Amino acid sequence: MTKKETKVQSDKTASKKATVLGTRKTKRLPLMMGIGVCFVFMTALAAFYLTQGKNTTTAVASGPLSIDGTAVTFSARMFDDGQARHFEHVDGSHTIRYFILKSSDGILRAAFDACDVCWPSNKGYVQEGDTMVCRNCGRRFASVLINEVKGGCNPAPLKRQIVGDKLVVQIKDIQQGRQYFNFDEKG
Repeated sequence: MTKKETKVQSDKTASKKATVLGTRKTKRLPLMMGIGVCFVFMTALAAFYLTQGKNTTTAVASGPLSIDGTAVTFSARMFDDGQARHFEHVDGSHTIRYFILKSSDGILRAAFDACDVCWPSNKGYVQEGDTMVCRNCGRRFASVLINEVKGGCNPAPLKRQIVGDKLVVQIKDIQQGRQYFNFDEKG
């Protein structure tokens, strides 16, 4: 046997001995990199899932100024930043969702978080810049058309009125949107 062959045989023997005794040195870098990649992937997947779910409506720091038996009143200034605020009204066993925003032309607008077409998906709308985007079909609606255009996949309009520096929505008008959130009767 040559010196080289003896070295190879000796290395093999030492490796087997280390394996049997449990003292074998392993390279942990590939394992650690694999764990790291899996962790990053799972974190990204969890973040994606959480932002795509139905509970990803804009968080509202403050709600209505008042709710009485007939109307819900908001401060108009609450919407000055142009961000859509999502709200819920519980009507019996149904939760009716709606949003309010100040459009790019400065008008306060309100609509149900549903439309005539995609309401059975119960996904609603999300704001992207100056548009509201249907989470079901992806159609985009300019803020200036909210509460103006009706039907199809347009956000279903919700009556509202400005009284001084307040926006007022009648509860009876909110209840008119129950049809979009009545999943007991969907066919």
